[in-house]
Amino acid sequence: MDINTLVADAQAAAYDAADKFFQEKLGGRDQYACGFAWVEIFDHNGKKIRANSKLGKAMIAAGLRKQDYGSKAWQLWNPSRYGCQNVDTLEAGADAAAQVFQAAGFAAYSCSRLD
Repeated sequence: MDINTLVADAQAAAYDAADKFFQEKLGGRDQYACGFAWVEIFDHNGKKIRANSKLGKAMIAAGLRKQDYGSKAWQLWNPSRYGCQNVDTLEAGADAAAQVFQAAGFAAYSCSRLD
């Protein structure tokens, strides 16, 4: 499994989902609640992946970062890279990215918070 390709696929799916939501639900206008969205990634058993493992090193090289507190999950912040502040749009992207990681055998969850 190539993590760089997986991250690129997740970001592409996230962008498409965010754009669809933004255009269809918000009429192409950045409005309503603003916030952040990301994906938390664990191994297939829902356990943390060590940073000094082969997979952990590949995740670092692919631009993922390890959460500094709590679950110690690997995170992909704003996977859609969509140019808006609407939290619902960014959540749609994070949901799509999480699904790509899940399809590859990871336990992955979309997360968000209001700003």
